[in-house]
Amino acid sequence: MSDKNSKPNRGKRICWVSFLVLDKDLHKTSQIEILKSLAERGHKTTLFGIYSKEKFKSPVENVRIFAVPMRYLSFLTALMYTFLLTIYLPFYLAFSKTDFVIVEPQSPVFLSTIAMRLFPKSVRPKIVLDIRSTPVDIAKSNTLFFDIGVSVGKKISDGITIITPMMRTEVCNHFQISPSCVGVWPSGVSTIFNPEKYDSVALRKAAGLHNKFVVLYHGSLGISSENSRSRGIVQSIESIKELKNKYPDVILYLLGNISAFPKLNKLILDLGVQDRVILHDEVAYEEVPKYIAMCDVGLVPIPDLAIWRNQCPLKLIEYASMGKVLIATDIPAHRYVLGTCKSVFFIPSSTPDEIAKAISYVHDNFEKLAIFGADERALIEKKYSWRQVAADFETYFLSL
Repeated sequence: MSDKNSKPNRGKRICWVSFLVLDKDLHKTSQIEILKSLAERGHKTTLFGIYSKEKFKSPVENVRIFAVPMRYLSFLTALMYTFLLTIYLPFYLAFSKTDFVIVEPQSPVFLSTIAMRLFPKSVRPKIVLDIRSTPVDIAKSNTLFFDIGVSVGKKISDGITIITPMMRTEVCNHFQISPSCVGVWPSGVSTIFNPEKYDSVALRKAAGLHNKFVVLYHGSLGISSENSRSRGIVQSIESIKELKNKYPDVILYLLGNISAFPKLNKLILDLGVQDRVILHDEVAYEEVPKYIAMCDVGLVPIPDLAIWRNQCPLKLIEYASMGKVLIATDIPAHRYVLGTCKSVFFIPSSTPDEIAKAISYVHDNFEKLAIFGADERALIEKKYSWRQVAADFETYFLSL
């Protein structure tokens, strides 16, 4: 059996077809990172996506980008993009002699691959349906598209990959798919998440947070108050009120979408914690490690809801890659990634009281917990580097 990190004997042509807005969804890097790592393993890789304003250039020479210019109008754009790809994609894949095409079930775009089933097997690439997440927001339309995508995709695809073993069980049970046919490859973390590249003291001083104990959450803040609560954001803000008097140095730093700020600002003012909670608009993905370096603790407060239990939260991996102490809810998704790490404080629920207790404990025992950060980082490098993730994915698709 060959070494997982060795290059394959013959490189394959791999095309990923995604409804990825390349100049907008800068935080969604999985497609680019996995293709880059597969290219480093000797494969020829291509990504299909769209751009709304600024043309996107490949970050590496060996990943070819087909970026279709389209104004982003959500579902309408998805339909137009699907229509164009339905006409163009089958011929491109056939004449480019593509071996594998990866598609996602979350948008109508996967329908563009159905026409390929009409091509002779000698020129038709194998189709792999990749599921990075089950629907996590409130809109019923997203669940409907996902259900249709997986139901159709399991019939037209040659293989299915998914992000965690728990989600594999969930999806296979729901859609009556044999687990033995489904491969697993997790989220990966970019090499920019390396604490040695950043001066945390200087970054903290520049942000005016010298002598503060900074608890950071980065990612989606939700838009409605219901969505913010389902992510633990509201509860995290409420927890700061409980800590206000006993721990005056504690700062909750929320880095995320500005559209959620009006409702969160009102909550912050109502609770009287405006000097203890900082809202910062989302930044380019390349800037995120600076904010993690600046903080003391990474927070992942998502409640124990069915939509979260089987995910593989990227922010958790990014915090750990930076060697940070973490506070995370005790759900399968978090245990799967970092269940053995001693620098993670698991809380039984995402209530304000439990979050407040966790912050106070971590604050009082910070030095004892922080020494295990190096172990955290070593685990991430072993299991979640893009190099290793690409090897896991490659093992699966070469077996088809």
